[in-house]
Amino acid sequence: MNAPVMVLNANTKRESGRTAQLNNIQAAKAVADIIRTTLGPRSMLKMLLDPMGGIVMTNDGNCILREVDVSHPAAKSMIELSRAQDEEVGDGTTSVIILSGEILAIAEPLLERNFHPTVIVRGFLRALQTALDTCNKISRTIDVNNTAEMREIVTSAIGTKFSSRWGDQMVDIAIKAVKKVVTKRGDYTEVDVKRYVRIEKIPGGELSECQVLDGVMFNKDVTHAKMRRRIENPRILLLDCPLEYKKGEST
Repeated sequence: MNAPVMVLNANTKRESGRTAQLNNIQAAKAVADIIRTTLGPRSMLKMLLDPMGGIVMTNDGNCILREVDVSHPAAKSMIELSRAQDEEVGDGTTSVIILSGEILAIAEPLLERNFHPTVIVRGFLRALQTALDTCNKISRTIDVNNTAEMREIVTSAIGTKFSSRWGDQMVDIAIKAVKKVVTKRGDYTEVDVKRYVRIEKIPGGELSECQVLDGVMFNKDVTHAKMRRRIENPRILLLDCPLEYKKGEST
Protein backbone atom coordinates (compact mmCIF):
# COMPACT_ATOMS: atom_id res chain seq x y z
CA MET A 1 0.00 0.00 0.00
CA ASN A 2 1.11 3.57 -0.68
CA ALA A 3 2.17 5.68 2.28
CA PRO A 4 -0.26 8.48 3.23
CA VAL A 5 0.60 11.92 1.88
CA MET A 6 1.09 14.55 4.62
CA VAL A 7 -0.28 17.87 3.39
CA LEU A 8 -0.12 19.76 6.69
CA ASN A 9 2.76 20.17 9.07
CA ALA A 10 2.99 17.47 11.72
CA ASN A 11 2.62 20.13 14.44
CA THR A 12 -0.44 21.71 12.85
CA LYS A 13 -3.46 21.94 15.14
CA ARG A 14 -6.82 21.66 13.44
CA GLU A 15 -10.07 22.71 15.08
CA SER A 16 -13.61 22.55 13.77
CA GLY A 17 -17.20 22.95 14.84
CA ARG A 18 -18.18 24.52 18.13
CA THR A 19 -14.63 24.42 19.51
CA ALA A 20 -13.29 26.54 16.65
CA GLN A 21 -16.13 29.04 16.99
CA LEU A 22 -15.63 29.53 20.72
CA ASN A 23 -11.85 29.79 20.37
CA ASN A 24 -12.24 32.46 17.69
CA ILE A 25 -14.55 34.43 19.97
CA GLN A 26 -12.12 34.17 22.89
CA ALA A 27 -9.22 35.35 20.71
CA ALA A 28 -11.21 38.35 19.45
CA LYS A 29 -12.28 39.26 23.00
CA ALA A 30 -8.65 39.05 24.15
CA VAL A 31 -7.61 41.56 21.48
CA ALA A 32 -10.44 43.89 22.49
CA ASP A 33 -9.42 43.67 26.15
CA ILE A 34 -5.89 44.85 25.27
CA ILE A 35 -7.09 48.29 24.19
CA ARG A 36 -10.31 48.54 26.20
CA THR A 37 -8.75 50.89 28.78
CA THR A 38 -7.62 53.33 26.06
CA LEU A 39 -11.18 54.38 25.15
CA GLY A 40 -12.98 57.42 26.47
CA PRO A 41 -12.07 60.72 28.14
CA ARG A 42 -10.45 58.88 31.08
CA SER A 43 -8.40 56.60 28.88
CA MET A 44 -4.91 55.51 29.85
CA LEU A 45 -1.79 55.35 27.73
CA LYS A 46 -0.04 52.13 26.83
CA MET A 47 3.74 51.93 27.01
CA LEU A 48 5.09 49.81 24.16
CA LEU A 49 8.56 48.59 23.29
CA ASP A 50 9.04 48.58 19.52
CA PRO A 51 11.34 46.10 17.71
CA MET A 52 14.11 48.72 17.54
CA GLY A 53 14.14 49.09 21.33
CA GLY A 54 12.35 52.43 21.42
CA ILE A 55 9.55 53.23 23.86
CA VAL A 56 6.20 54.40 22.47
CA MET A 57 3.41 55.84 24.63
CA THR A 58 0.02 56.07 22.94
CA ASN A 59 -3.67 55.32 23.35
CA ASP A 60 -4.34 54.90 19.63
CA GLY A 61 -5.83 51.46 19.05
CA ASN A 62 -4.28 50.90 15.64
CA CYS A 63 -0.83 51.96 16.84
CA ILE A 64 -1.03 49.57 19.80
CA LEU A 65 -2.27 46.58 17.83
CA ARG A 66 0.33 47.19 15.14
CA GLU A 67 3.03 46.38 17.70
CA VAL A 68 1.26 43.26 19.01
CA ASP A 69 2.55 39.96 17.64
CA VAL A 70 -0.28 37.40 17.43
CA SER A 71 -0.57 34.04 15.73
CA HIS A 72 -4.29 33.26 16.04
CA PRO A 73 -6.20 33.82 12.77
CA ALA A 74 -9.15 35.51 14.50
CA ALA A 75 -6.83 37.87 16.39
CA LYS A 76 -5.08 38.75 13.13
CA SER A 77 -8.46 39.51 11.56
CA MET A 78 -9.23 41.93 14.40
CA ILE A 79 -5.91 43.72 13.88
CA GLU A 80 -6.59 43.90 10.14
CA LEU A 81 -10.00 45.41 10.95
CA SER A 82 -8.31 48.15 12.98
CA ARG A 83 -5.90 48.88 10.12
CA ALA A 84 -8.76 49.11 7.60
CA GLN A 85 -10.66 51.49 9.89
CA ASP A 86 -7.59 53.72 10.16
CA GLU A 87 -7.10 53.83 6.39
CA GLU A 88 -10.74 54.45 5.49
CA VAL A 89 -11.81 56.78 8.31
CA GLY A 90 -8.68 57.83 10.18
CA ASP A 91 -10.32 57.54 13.62
CA GLY A 92 -12.34 55.09 15.68
CA THR A 93 -9.79 52.28 15.58
CA THR A 94 -10.28 51.51 19.27
CA SER A 95 -14.07 51.75 19.10
CA VAL A 96 -14.39 49.36 16.17
CA ILE A 97 -12.30 46.69 17.93
CA ILE A 98 -14.21 46.96 21.21
CA LEU A 99 -17.55 46.94 19.36
CA SER A 100 -16.52 43.84 17.41
CA GLY A 101 -15.45 42.10 20.60
CA GLU A 102 -18.80 42.88 22.26
CA ILE A 103 -20.76 41.64 19.23
CA LEU A 104 -18.89 38.34 19.34
CA ALA A 105 -19.43 38.13 23.10
CA ILE A 106 -23.18 38.47 22.51
CA ALA A 107 -23.04 35.76 19.86
CA GLU A 108 -21.34 33.27 22.21
CA PRO A 109 -24.42 32.36 24.32
CA LEU A 110 -26.48 32.10 21.13
CA LEU A 111 -24.06 29.53 19.75
CA GLU A 112 -24.29 27.58 23.00
CA ARG A 113 -28.07 27.49 22.50
CA ASN A 114 -27.47 25.85 19.09
CA PHE A 115 -28.35 28.88 16.96
CA HIS A 116 -26.80 28.54 13.52
CA PRO A 117 -24.14 31.19 12.71
CA THR A 118 -26.03 32.33 9.61
CA VAL A 119 -29.12 33.02 11.73
CA ILE A 120 -27.03 35.09 14.16
CA VAL A 121 -25.43 37.03 11.30
CA ARG A 122 -28.86 37.70 9.80
CA GLY A 123 -29.95 39.21 13.11
CA PHE A 124 -26.85 41.40 13.26
CA LEU A 125 -27.51 42.64 9.72
CA ARG A 126 -31.05 43.63 10.69
CA ALA A 127 -29.67 45.46 13.71
CA LEU A 128 -27.16 47.21 11.44
CA GLN A 129 -29.92 48.41 9.13
CA THR A 130 -31.91 49.70 12.11
CA ALA A 131 -28.84 51.57 13.37
CA LEU A 132 -28.24 53.13 9.94
CA ASP A 133 -31.87 54.24 9.70
CA THR A 134 -31.63 55.83 13.14
CA CYS A 135 -28.41 57.64 12.18
CA ASN A 136 -30.09 59.02 9.06
CA LYS A 137 -32.96 60.36 11.17
CA ILE A 138 -30.87 62.09 13.82
CA SER A 139 -28.02 63.29 11.58
CA ARG A 140 -27.81 66.80 10.16
CA THR A 141 -25.79 68.52 7.47
CA ILE A 142 -22.65 70.34 8.60
CA ASP A 143 -21.48 73.56 6.99
CA VAL A 144 -17.75 73.06 6.44
CA ASN A 145 -17.30 76.83 6.29
CA ASN A 146 -18.70 77.22 9.81
CA THR A 147 -15.59 77.24 11.99
CA ALA A 148 -17.51 76.74 15.25
CA GLU A 149 -19.21 73.55 14.04
CA MET A 150 -15.98 72.20 12.59
CA ARG A 151 -14.18 72.82 15.86
CA GLU A 152 -16.82 70.85 17.77
CA ILE A 153 -16.43 67.86 15.45
CA VAL A 154 -12.64 67.85 15.51
CA THR A 155 -12.56 68.37 19.28
CA SER A 156 -14.58 65.18 19.80
CA ALA A 157 -11.90 63.23 17.91
CA ILE A 158 -8.86 64.86 19.52
CA GLY A 159 -10.29 65.02 23.04
CA THR A 160 -9.20 61.46 23.89
CA LYS A 161 -5.71 61.77 22.43
CA PHE A 162 -2.50 62.43 24.30
CA SER A 163 -2.39 65.95 22.86
CA SER A 164 -5.71 66.95 24.46
CA ARG A 165 -3.93 69.34 26.85
CA TRP A 166 -3.05 71.39 23.77
CA GLY A 167 -6.54 70.77 22.41
CA ASP A 168 -7.41 74.20 21.01
CA GLN A 169 -4.13 74.51 19.13
CA MET A 170 -4.31 70.95 17.75
CA VAL A 171 -7.89 71.52 16.58
CA ASP A 172 -6.92 74.70 14.73
CA ILE A 173 -3.92 72.98 13.13
CA ALA A 174 -6.03 70.00 12.01
CA ILE A 175 -8.74 72.19 10.46
CA LYS A 176 -6.19 74.41 8.73
CA ALA A 177 -4.29 71.41 7.32
CA VAL A 178 -7.45 69.78 5.96
CA LYS A 179 -8.64 72.99 4.30
CA LYS A 180 -5.28 73.23 2.53
CA VAL A 181 -5.84 69.95 0.66
CA VAL A 182 -9.55 70.16 -0.18
CA THR A 183 -9.99 69.45 -3.90
CA LYS A 184 -13.31 69.98 -5.68
CA ARG A 185 -14.01 68.08 -8.88
CA GLY A 186 -17.46 69.09 -10.02
CA ASP A 187 -19.96 67.86 -7.42
CA TYR A 188 -17.32 65.65 -5.79
CA THR A 189 -15.10 66.95 -2.99
CA GLU A 190 -11.91 65.05 -2.18
CA VAL A 191 -9.94 65.39 1.04
CA ASP A 192 -6.91 63.09 0.90
CA VAL A 193 -4.78 63.98 3.92
CA LYS A 194 -2.73 60.79 3.67
CA ARG A 195 -1.48 61.77 0.23
CA TYR A 196 -1.15 65.54 0.41
CA VAL A 197 -0.34 66.18 4.09
CA ARG A 198 2.91 65.18 5.71
CA ILE A 199 3.83 65.45 9.37
CA GLU A 200 7.48 66.35 9.91
CA LYS A 201 8.79 65.67 13.40
CA ILE A 202 11.76 67.67 14.67
CA PRO A 203 13.26 66.77 18.08
CA GLY A 204 13.25 69.52 20.67
CA GLY A 205 10.93 72.43 21.27
CA GLU A 206 7.33 72.29 22.46
CA LEU A 207 3.99 71.38 20.94
CA SER A 208 3.02 75.03 21.06
CA GLU A 209 5.56 75.62 18.27
CA CYS A 210 3.72 73.35 15.81
CA GLN A 211 2.34 75.03 12.72
CA VAL A 212 0.97 74.33 9.25
CA LEU A 213 3.19 75.24 6.31
CA ASP A 214 1.72 75.85 2.87
CA GLY A 215 4.32 74.26 0.64
CA VAL A 216 7.12 71.74 0.98
CA MET A 217 9.51 71.49 3.91
CA PHE A 218 12.91 69.78 3.97
CA ASN A 219 14.72 69.16 7.22
CA LYS A 220 18.32 69.91 6.23
CA ASP A 221 21.33 71.49 7.93
CA VAL A 222 23.61 74.11 6.41
CA THR A 223 26.93 72.77 5.17
CA HIS A 224 28.92 75.85 6.19
CA ALA A 225 28.68 78.16 9.19
CA LYS A 226 28.67 81.31 7.01
CA MET A 227 25.72 80.18 4.90
CA ARG A 228 22.52 82.14 5.40
CA ARG A 229 19.82 80.45 7.42
CA ARG A 230 16.96 82.56 6.07
CA ILE A 231 16.38 83.35 2.39
CA GLU A 232 13.21 85.06 1.21
CA ASN A 233 11.90 84.50 -2.33
CA PRO A 234 14.71 82.12 -3.27
CA ARG A 235 15.41 80.57 -6.64
CA ILE A 236 15.42 76.80 -6.31
CA LEU A 237 17.34 74.46 -8.58
CA LEU A 238 16.24 70.82 -8.66
CA LEU A 239 18.88 68.32 -9.73
CA ASP A 240 18.65 64.58 -10.12
CA CYS A 241 22.42 64.13 -10.15
CA PRO A 242 25.13 64.65 -7.51
CA LEU A 243 27.31 67.77 -7.43
CA GLU A 244 30.38 65.98 -6.07
CA TYR A 245 33.46 65.76 -8.23
CA LYS A 246 34.09 62.15 -9.20
CA LYS A 247 37.58 60.94 -9.85
CA GLY A 248 38.13 58.55 -12.69
CA GLU A 249 39.03 55.00 -11.85
CA SER A 250 42.72 54.28 -12.24
CA THR A 251 43.77 51.16 -14.07
